[in-house]
Amino acid sequence: MRLFITLILLAFPIAEIVLLIKLADQYGWWLLLYLVVIGYLGLQLIRGEKVLMAPKMMQSLAGGNPVKALLGTARNMVAGVLLLIPGVISDVIAVVLLLIPIEQNKPPVQEEVSGKAYRKPRYQQSANDDVIEGEFTHIREDLEKK
Repeated sequence: MRLFITLILLAFPIAEIVLLIKLADQYGWWLLLYLVVIGYLGLQLIRGEKVLMAPKMMQSLAGGNPVKALLGTARNMVAGVLLLIPGVISDVIAVVLLLIPIEQNKPPVQEEVSGKAYRKPRYQQSANDDVIEGEFTHIREDLEKK
């Protein structure tokens, strides 16, 4: 098993180098531009996750699952590092990582009504707090007098 993992770890950089040489032969300077742009995007992804990690954790601790927030941050950090590594195979792996969805939904609130617990789904509060929604019934006064 150790030999198998070692062979895979050695084959990855060799495959990256061979593919980069073939692509450089075919595309020339465009490959260098691609590698610089993708490296910059990976660096920005890491910086953005570093800044957003604390607020995400605080929000998840307030009412959610902190493990999911941590997994999302770790996934984005690993994808950023893979984008920084010069190579097309690592970039494809990073894009696949970024496309994997991680649910950030909060669990529904449980309320107790007449001794039975039921789940009430959370809803998003409207941006305009001046709006009050409700129902009304118009009662005509002349019908009430009769």
